[in-house]
Amino acid sequence: MTSKKSTQSKHLASFSLAVMGTGFAVTIPFQGSSWVNVVHGGFEAGLVGGLADWFAVTALFRHPLGIPVPHTALLPKNRNKMIKALVSTLENDWLSKESIQEKLKKIQFTEKLFPILERELHSESARKGMVSLADQLIRSIQVEKIAPFIEKELKYSLSSIEVSGVLQSVVDQVLIHEYDEKVFDYVLSEAEQWAKKENTAHQLGSVAMRALKNIELDGFMQFALKSVQNLLDEEKLGTILQNLLLNVVSHLRQTDDANRKAFLLHVRTKLRSIEDKKEWIEEIENWKQHLLAKWEPAEKITEILQRIQQKALDFIQSSKFMDTYVLPLLTDLLNNLKEDPIKNSMIEKGIQKQIANLVEDNHSKIGKLVQENLDKLDNDTLVYMMENNIGKDLQWIRVNGAVCGFMIGIILSGIKAFIY
Repeated sequence: MTSKKSTQSKHLASFSLAVMGTGFAVTIPFQGSSWVNVVHGGFEAGLVGGLADWFAVTALFRHPLGIPVPHTALLPKNRNKMIKALVSTLENDWLSKESIQEKLKKIQFTEKLFPILERELHSESARKGMVSLADQLIRSIQVEKIAPFIEKELKYSLSSIEVSGVLQSVVDQVLIHEYDEKVFDYVLSEAEQWAKKENTAHQLGSVAMRALKNIELDGFMQFALKSVQNLLDEEKLGTILQNLLLNVVSHLRQTDDANRKAFLLHVRTKLRSIEDKKEWIEEIENWKQHLLAKWEPAEKITEILQRIQQKALDFIQSSKFMDTYVLPLLTDLLNNLKEDPIKNSMIEKGIQKQIANLVEDNHSKIGKLVQENLDKLDNDTLVYMMENNIGKDLQWIRVNGAVCGFMIGIILSGIKAFIY
C-alpha cells in the first residue's frame, strides 16, 4: 500500500512539472498580450519552483541526473551520522531507560498475571505440561547413585545409636506396660499346660529316679535314700512331682502370692540396673557393629527405590494426581497469594525489580539491534525504503513547489503588467 501511494505521488509530482513546462512552452509564441504575459510568468515561475524542489528532493537520496553535484546524495554520504543520530535518539529520547522504567512502574503485573495463571492452570495443555514435567523429574532420579548414599547414612545412623539408651528405653517400656509380668504369666501358663499332660508324670518320674540313683551319700542318709527308692517307683514319684509342679504354678499365678511378688521384684530390680552392666552393653555394642560391618543393603535399597519410582510414575499418570493433589494445591497457593496484600506486594516488587534490571542490562541492545539491522542494508536498499516510507510527503513538496511557484509567478507578472 505504501509503495503504491508513493508511486502515485511521484506520478502526480511529475505531472505537475510537465504541466508547468508545457504551459511555459505554449505561451512563449503568444507573448505581447498582458494576460498572456501574466500566465506565461506564472508557468515560468511554477516550472522554476518545481525544478528547484525536484532537485532538492532528489539531492537527498542521490545525485540529480547522475551528476555528482556537491552537497547532493546527502543520505548515502551521511549514512553513519544518520544511523548514529537515530540510535542516539532511540536510546536517549524516545526509548530511554528512564522512560521505559517509568512506564513499566505504572503497570500492575500481578493484576494481569493472576487471571492468566488461573485460566491456564486448568487448561489441558497446563495439565499435560505439569504431568510431563513431573514424569521427567522422577525419571531423572538415578536410584543406583542414591542407594549407596542412603546405605552409608543408614549405617552411620544405626552405628551412632547408644545401646545403653535403647536398652533403658526398652526397660522403661517393659516396666510401664508390665511386660515382665505378662511374660511370667505366659511361662506359667505354658508350664501348667505341659504339667497337665499324661506323659509328663512319667517324664518327671524317670528324670527324678535317674537323679536319685546318681546321688551318693554317707551312712544313714544313703540308707534313707535307698528306702525311698524302694518305696517309690517312677510312676508314683512322677505323679508326686507333677502335682507339686501344678501346685507351685497355681500359687505363682495368683497376683497376691508372696513368691510371685518376690520373683517379679527381683526381675524388675535387675532390669533397672541394666545400665550398670557395662560388659553386657559393650558386648551388645560389639555385636551391633559387627552386624553393621557385614550388612550390605545397597542392592535391596535400590530395589525398593526402583519400586517407589515406578509407583510414582504410574501415579502421576492417573487423574488423581492432578485433580486431588496438584491442582488444589496450586489453586490454594494462588488464592493465598492474591488475598495476601503483603505477599502480593512482594511479588509485584520482585517482578518490577527483575524487569528494571532487565531493562538496565539490555537497554543498549535496542540501539545495537537497530544499528545492526540498518548496517545489513546497502545504500540502494536503504534509500529505497526511505523513499517508500516518506516519499509521498517529499513528492508533495515538488507539487507544492510547482503550484506555489505558479501562483507567485502570476502575482509578480500581474504586478509587472500593472506597473508597465
